[in-house]
Amino acid sequence: MKDSIISLLAAFEGENIEKSFPLDYCLPVYHCVSSEDLPHLNRIILYKNIKQFEEDLDYLLQHFQFVDWDEFKEYSKGNFKARKKIALLTFDDGLREFYDIITPVLERKGIYAINFINPSFIGNKDLMFRCKASLIFNAVETAKILPPEIRTILQTDYLSKENIQQRILKISYHQREILDQIAEKLELSFTAFLKEQQPYLSFEQLKSLAKKGFGISSHSWDHPLYHELSLAEQLEATEKSFDYLKENNFLYESFAFPFTDFGVKKAFFDQLFKNRDFICSFGSAGIKLDSVTRNFHRIPMETGENAEKIIKKEIAYFRLKKLLSKNTITRK
Repeated sequence: MKDSIISLLAAFEGENIEKSFPLDYCLPVYHCVSSEDLPHLNRIILYKNIKQFEEDLDYLLQHFQFVDWDEFKEYSKGNFKARKKIALLTFDDGLREFYDIITPVLERKGIYAINFINPSFIGNKDLMFRCKASLIFNAVETAKILPPEIRTILQTDYLSKENIQQRILKISYHQREILDQIAEKLELSFTAFLKEQQPYLSFEQLKSLAKKGFGISSHSWDHPLYHELSLAEQLEATEKSFDYLKENNFLYESFAFPFTDFGVKKAFFDQLFKNRDFICSFGSAGIKLDSVTRNFHRIPMETGENAEKIIKKEIAYFRLKKLLSKNTITRK
């Protein structure tokens, strides 16, 4: 019902997006761009192909002025004056396609981007638990017979393939060892996948990207869902990633929440901003304001729709929430 109402309202949005966009900044977020079927992502991210991505960029270029990190920092301090509303292009997770596919497109179009990485995965040392779930989902799909031990691990006597797949996708960060157990029963080697496919950026690629002028910043150490962590765990996951960035001369002035910042309390931000090097953090709630004014919200661009539809729906939803006085996230 909500999506139908928003889609209806979005249909009435005009073409002058620069005028109707309710904020002075637009923060698109992507994870990956590929025209190939990527088994570690295809069950968890609706990533776009190269043509779709370029069309998104061309649309955004019509309506916004893309900025780099230094310009965005100055904007956040009230010191940067743009020709029109600004856009900072962001990516999450440090996936290899950023180097192989995305960077050549951005260089050709003259667009800067910042990639928020999880140091735990850089160099393909490990695989994020949701990517493991995607691989297992696909392995279950193609398996003729499932080992009975899988149902034991999932603590159930009977589940159909479809139910098992849905259970796998619901396994949380704190339960992630279960994914390793199931993979072993399926004779699925994450180590072999990491070695053969190299899904993440290498350290050398990070350095090359930074030398080209692209930003590398923090997305936590290993991609947990923050509201499921204690305050101490939240701070540890964040500070550990900051140490890695600082040691390697990357950007240690910003942080993008993995998954979402939904449910994260004010106490975390209070501790975070005690770091004098720190400029701002990023959520992913779309066009939204926050009672923590240095927490900026990004627009998820991997919804199965093009940039024009996504932006217009976000504008419509913001207006609707504004009427209800609910367009600002309040932290307690």
